[in-house]
Amino acid sequence: MLALLLGGSALAQETFRIAIGVDADSLDPVQGTTTTIDNIVDYMAQTLIGIDENGALVPVLATEWTTSADGLTMDLTLREGVTFHDGTPFDAEAVVWNFERLLDPNVNVPRRGPYAPIESVEAVDDLHVRLHLTQPSPYMAGALTQTTAAIISPASVDMEGNSYENITHPVGTGPYAFESRALGERIVVRRFEDYWGEAPYYDEVVFQIVPEATTRESLLLAGQVDMIILPPASDIPALDANPAVEVVFGPSDRTIFIAINTTKPPLDDKRVRQALNYAVDKEAIVQGILFGAADVMDSPMAPSLFGYTSIGAYEYDPERARELLAEAGVEPGELTLDFMSPTGRYVQDFPASQAIANYLADVGITANVRTTDWPTYVGTITQGAESNETQLHLLGWAPAYLDASQQMLQFQQSQHPPAGLATSFYTNPEVEELIAQANSTVDEAQRADLYGQAARLIWDDAPWIFLWVQRFPIVHSADVTNVSGLPNEKFYAIYARPAD
Repeated sequence: MLALLLGGSALAQETFRIAIGVDADSLDPVQGTTTTIDNIVDYMAQTLIGIDENGALVPVLATEWTTSADGLTMDLTLREGVTFHDGTPFDAEAVVWNFERLLDPNVNVPRRGPYAPIESVEAVDDLHVRLHLTQPSPYMAGALTQTTAAIISPASVDMEGNSYENITHPVGTGPYAFESRALGERIVVRRFEDYWGEAPYYDEVVFQIVPEATTRESLLLAGQVDMIILPPASDIPALDANPAVEVVFGPSDRTIFIAINTTKPPLDDKRVRQALNYAVDKEAIVQGILFGAADVMDSPMAPSLFGYTSIGAYEYDPERARELLAEAGVEPGELTLDFMSPTGRYVQDFPASQAIANYLADVGITANVRTTDWPTYVGTITQGAESNETQLHLLGWAPAYLDASQQMLQFQQSQHPPAGLATSFYTNPEVEELIAQANSTVDEAQRADLYGQAARLIWDDAPWIFLWVQRFPIVHSADVTNVSGLPNEKFYAIYARPAD
């Protein structure tokens, strides 16, 4: 069938085409900031540890890993018989070089934070590496699953277009090797015949850059691509009913919320913030506006994260909202809020914001929704507290790896703008202490309990209107199979193949 769709050429039969919405700002593993681009880099450069479809840690370039009882050293055993795409060997010295580059302040690494406790990396022998840590860092194995820690060939920095500070042509150990790139159009990878693991089916994978969701959908339905991500949400029911394609709702760790500026009266009163939560029917918005592409939050983090605890829900209860507002001294009709929303950054973001404003109006709050381009939006909400005039804004947060420590960055004073992205300016000393303990506690059960305690306090303090955990829609031709999603909002199609 694919041959018919593609005109029957032998080459086209062996090509898998994926349409994505954004071009790569960088193909250098350490410089990545976008999950979609990390997804492409993963075809070429692999991490020491990975995750499976359930979020469990699995061996990749490391076959075993252990942490010392005091939490200050981590030993990794490397996979034997692995070579980089340039033919050089993957060994402990290559791993050490990659970590030293990752930690080098002269290299731009936007997501270096989780690796800050690494004091040094030692090559014990060719197949064993030891990380020396300045403090117990029980999340480190999870951090090693992030594409930022993917391993590239040290020799590849001398390739044309590459430098130590910036890699444009990633040379890793993955099942596919970099082939070509046309800016704003496509990135092409070709199957690596000496790959250490199971060989993928397709000779070539082409990532086509198609910003418009409707255009991606049209290309898929016309047989001009084999898979797309993020179709128009309003078309998901029709796509689901179309036998020519299959819709996969990939799990995601991306929480969508309304950040409440907790420094601004009367939003500094938690009764008002709780009232905002009770006022909004999130389930109705998920079903009516997001077409089921999300799950209502029942905790300040997604269920896929280590440390998640289900707390409950702020059920839709407008009467309770009115009671809380009255207790806080807010009379019906006297509160007007400025409400910023992006357009097109998240699934149905602006229509959802408009619906939320309507729900707030029902309890006597006027929320004036406005939108702007994304760079201006980010620049506005990330101003420091003294100059930040925002009151409500919609935002999404997707931890790069599945650990509560990454979600809790949103609730720590050290992450208030401009230092970080905790744009509600929320702080609670008890929460800070619980997070600090959890981040350095080696015992997993105790650590999970500490995050759970912190989550309950945050839920009660309500620095956000807790909305939903976004799902990650993937649509592919019914003529292919072996396409799924991972809990860190990545698609998994390396082993896609024609359906029987």
